[in-house]
Amino acid sequence: MVARGVTMPRMTYDIRNNEQASRFETTVDGHVGYTAYDLEDPDRIVFTHTVVPDELAGRGIASAIVKYALDQARAMNRTVVPQCPYVASYIKKHPEYEDLLAQSQ
Repeated sequence: MVARGVTMPRMTYDIRNNEQASRFETTVDGHVGYTAYDLEDPDRIVFTHTVVPDELAGRGIASAIVKYALDQARAMNRTVVPQCPYVASYIKKHPEYEDLLAQSQ
């Protein structure tokens, strides 16, 4: 049976920028999910890969991390290079972030 008209509460995660490890990350149930990056210069961030352990799959954690990371890039006036396929796919699905793409994209 499918419940209609019922919205499930969206989980919120404590996501942070771990600058020493060059990644945006969250820890859930003792497992760390993250999207890693390189700063090419102060105004350009390259997202290299996104990792969510199997134990956390299906919870929207990768999406939440990438959204947070892109929002932080916007707040810092950085352009984005999505080398990570997940980040590139996220931006395609959320065109409100396309303006962040570096001109070489």
